[in-house]
Amino acid sequence: MKDKNKPLEEQPNNPLHGVKLATILESLVDHYGWEQLASKININCFKKNPTIKSSLKFLRRTPWAREKVEQLYLSIQAYL
Repeated sequence: MKDKNKPLEEQPNNPLHGVKLATILESLVDHYGWEQLASKININCFKKNPTIKSSLKFLRRTPWAREKVEQLYLSIQAYL
């Protein structure tokens, strides 16, 4: 179980440490657009009336989808 009181410095090797999910998603949408993002990660919240708010809600409840989004974000870091 995670301890919410631990200092932020305890994850020095985590490249996503300190990066908000909203920031990750906004960066991907800016880079790809919704249509291309949906073709890269096949989830409905990117296909049907996509919004940042609805996508964040889904990604926060769905660990496998969040992991795919985070991995795609890491893969394009050199381009951002």
